[in-house]
Amino acid sequence: MKNVLIVDDHPVTRFAIKLLVEKQNMSVIAEDNDGLRALLLVKNLQPDLLIIDIDIPSLNGIDVVQRIRHQDFHTAILILSGKDSEHYLRRCAAAGADGFISKRKDLTALADALTALRRGYGYFPSSRSRRLMMVDAHNSVQDKMASLSAREIDVMRYLAQGLKIVDIAKAMKVSDKTISTYKCRMMEKLELKNMIDLYDFTQRHNLD
Repeated sequence: MKNVLIVDDHPVTRFAIKLLVEKQNMSVIAEDNDGLRALLLVKNLQPDLLIIDIDIPSLNGIDVVQRIRHQDFHTAILILSGKDSEHYLRRCAAAGADGFISKRKDLTALADALTALRRGYGYFPSSRSRRLMMVDAHNSVQDKMASLSAREIDVMRYLAQGLKIVDIAKAMKVSDKTISTYKCRMMEKLELKNMIDLYDFTQRHNLD
């Protein structure tokens, strides 16, 4: 996770977020203050992470998140808000956000949120749901990996390195058809739809 898009209608907040993001060795590739433009920027720039406020013009942050998820973009999303309640936290999570930070508690939690998202966890601080979601995410990954055979794990790693099925078959000294079978089983067990999903999964969990 390297490239970040920031969408907030307060220039001072955007500047503060940018400084914190850059301290995490990440790059801010664009900034904006409008919901509809945010959708276009996500489509055109394909950022690794979107940091977005709820209360922005044209289209609020929660609606932006819902549309991004409906369009099947896999960008990680962190929502910021001046609203600090379980109601908004649940709405953000339901829309497909990966994390939520309240501006009422300043932005010091942003570093923790970035760390959590880069490891594949959700981040919902000051809430029982945050603890449960982090535990569930960790356990879910462990369960999925435990369901793979040693051969399926090998195929996963070869694919993540960019090798083609024919090359993997030669390396593992089996037929192309066997590798394809391993791949299908592995993708199904990990609930991955395509190679982009597979690459993101291995990167998030340091499995490559």
